[in-house]
Amino acid sequence: MGKANIMYPILANAGVPMIFLTLPPMVVLILPVILIEFWVARKTVAPVAQSKRWIGILTANLVSTFIGWPLAWGTLLFLEIVTGGGRAHGLDSPIGAILAVTYQAPWLIPYEEHLYWMIPAAMAFLLIPFFLISVYSERWILRRMWKDTSREEMIRFSWVGHGYSYAFLLLVVLIYGVYSIGSR
Repeated sequence: MGKANIMYPILANAGVPMIFLTLPPMVVLILPVILIEFWVARKTVAPVAQSKRWIGILTANLVSTFIGWPLAWGTLLFLEIVTGGGRAHGLDSPIGAILAVTYQAPWLIPYEEHLYWMIPAAMAFLLIPFFLISVYSERWILRRMWKDTSREEMIRFSWVGHGYSYAFLLLVVLIYGVYSIGSR
């Protein structure tokens, strides 16, 4: 019991590593994302058999979720640390608040009384680099799996499919944000 009391203040000031808040919902939401991208693939990628579409989209999403997202988050965290983003900028000004949820989005400074809005805002911001990682990494995987698909079809599918799936993810984050702010 003594050790827990000694460590708790350290943990309370550790900040919020957003990977632990973004990855679990992504695991839960991977099925609707796959369904959305499969639907888009049916409309945009003609020569691929249905079973190959399922396997390709499933494989690409599993790789981008469990390898791409953590690598992107780690890269963003590294950039945050080496460029001085680990220090508190304060929330007293609009610039400070923007920096707190964009520049520091990978690992939020523990402004505990503001986390109710900072966490959904950082989640929404992190969707931007995660979107780009997903577009390019999944396209790279699918080009190897769907060899008969033209480059143009693959590019169109990558942007349109991820546009729809990330619009869905953004909607989920916005609903979470409204709930978070409303329950305060």
